[in-house]
Amino acid sequence: MTGQVVRLSGVRARGHHGVFEHERRDGQDFVVDLVAHLPVGAGAGDDIGATLHYGQAAEVLVATVEGEPVDLLETLAERLLDAVQALPGGDRCPRLEVTVHKPQAPITVPFADVSVTAVRERELPAVVALGANLGDPAGTLASAVAALAALPGVRLTGLSPLVETDPVGGVEQPVYLNAVALVRTTRGAADLLAALHGIEAAHGRTREVRWGARTLDLDLVQYGDPRAGTEVHAEGELLLPHPRAAERAFVLAPWAMADPAARLAGQAVADLAARADDAGGVRPGPPWPALHLGGER
Repeated sequence: MTGQVVRLSGVRARGHHGVFEHERRDGQDFVVDLVAHLPVGAGAGDDIGATLHYGQAAEVLVATVEGEPVDLLETLAERLLDAVQALPGGDRCPRLEVTVHKPQAPITVPFADVSVTAVRERELPAVVALGANLGDPAGTLASAVAALAALPGVRLTGLSPLVETDPVGGVEQPVYLNAVALVRTTRGAADLLAALHGIEAAHGRTREVRWGARTLDLDLVQYGDPRAGTEVHAEGELLLPHPRAAERAFVLAPWAMADPAARLAGQAVADLAARADDAGGVRPGPPWPALHLGGER
């Protein structure tokens, strides 16, 4: 995971948390540390709206500690995460960590500190389109799927059958094999796309001729889920969903096979696939070669 990190340390507030009566009655000081991993590109536009406002974060941490008492530090830590995640920008942080210190805890032996750390990672679905028409396309796609599943912060959750498709764009070249992989990821969209480009490069991909033949093509088609209201439409200069995805049967058809309920631009992906200009050029492909997904997480 790449990107910037905001660290807010030593936020002190008085609360009435604990299991003992005197803790609820008298209260004590709590100290909170926050680590917020920001989305890639959060600082690119010098816009505070694109990042997490640490002043607001400090205020909600104090308000939560001073709020409704709970018995456990673990519960308080989760409430603090809820409060930060509810802030503008908080819901876009791929990872949040809160540590709650209780320096005056009722412990009968000398101690320096007692604390609980809670971590929350934001995992969103993403759709990755795969294609190849040079060398051993089926083997290359199987290797690419394994590399995708092995990426840190990525879980492979679905995979379409292989389909054979006619080339589009007018460049003379062999037929393609295409597929779609469904993943869930804690990586930001731009970070995930950069990782996909790394997989392409590892398989000998070069970008020379538009619409030309290629050993491997990986596209980030959709990030987030429009059905759940989590779809991301832009991250830095990256525009999502993929601008031409709704026109490409070689993407839409395998996507609908992997997720029959998928939607894109407010329409069912299966319907878009049936209406696409290149729908007649999509055929069943060969079976997948053996997939070695030992790195899947």
